[in-house]
Amino acid sequence: MKLLGMHHVSILTGSAEKNYAFYTKVLGMRLVKKTVNQDNTRSYHLFYGDAKGSPGTEITFFDIPGLGRTYEGVSNISSTSLRVKTKKSLQFWKQRFEKLGITHEEIAVRAGRETLAFQDGEGTRLILAADDGEEGVAAGEPWSTEEVPAEHSIVGLGPVTLTVANPEPTIGVLIEVLGFRRKGSYPAADENRPDILVFETGEGGSGAEIHIEPRPDLSPARLGRGGVHHVAFRVPNSEEYEAWAEKLKDLRIPNSGKVDRFYFQALYFREPNNILFELSTDTPGFDADEPMETLGERLSLPPFLEPSRAKIEAELRPLDI
Repeated sequence: MKLLGMHHVSILTGSAEKNYAFYTKVLGMRLVKKTVNQDNTRSYHLFYGDAKGSPGTEITFFDIPGLGRTYEGVSNISSTSLRVKTKKSLQFWKQRFEKLGITHEEIAVRAGRETLAFQDGEGTRLILAADDGEEGVAAGEPWSTEEVPAEHSIVGLGPVTLTVANPEPTIGVLIEVLGFRRKGSYPAADENRPDILVFETGEGGSGAEIHIEPRPDLSPARLGRGGVHHVAFRVPNSEEYEAWAEKLKDLRIPNSGKVDRFYFQALYFREPNNILFELSTDTPGFDADEPMETLGERLSLPPFLEPSRAKIEAELRPLDI
């Protein structure tokens, strides 16, 4: 029973319209599902990914208009990486960010690969990570736009960074419960801080890493717009999902119990530093209720919400994207 890597990362936005413009027009990602937050159907839930909405490529957003700012700190998913194919692509993106006035840093090496850190308009901390022939979990299918050619497109999720006051309890869950392996470490940007620790699962590589940043000097984070709600890990199928549900039960780890999101099955639990983890199946996928060619073009609702479509649509604010 082994996790395959990252499944998705879910973030909070105060404006679905501006969010859509950034992730599709600036970053050139595909909107692969426009649906609702199943726990609050008055809120949109937008999924961006590769050309096919492949597991391991999605960055998702809960739309909460008027949401306040995020206050950075510990017990927090502090950055999300997005994979590109080559180091050459980082030069393309650096020039594009400069042209469009996107906040970004210089190209730098993190965990042995070249990267480019930047932020969206709500302060979400993102990092482009170049695969550059690295072995490991396969990337997704390129999605090209007029301004972002396929050779430079974003092809999946890369490492996710957890910032915690005390890393040991989190490390214990990663290794002893989820089956991650220690891979190594790399220096923090500030040489006076502890090294950032690297753990991997599945076939390893960029799409299967968690980085842990120890920051005992910080207070707990307060999530707002641009803050990361949770990170999800890939479970290959329903059979292994059932086994994971039993494992969490046997270990007496408090969790959500089995949750059917229709597009995937989910299990949620908080690790000791209070970061929300999710285990999500690769199946059945985002084309379960609409053709691959038209993913994200209409409001999709899972079958258990479809009978309430009229009421849900009446309560949703108009979304002009």
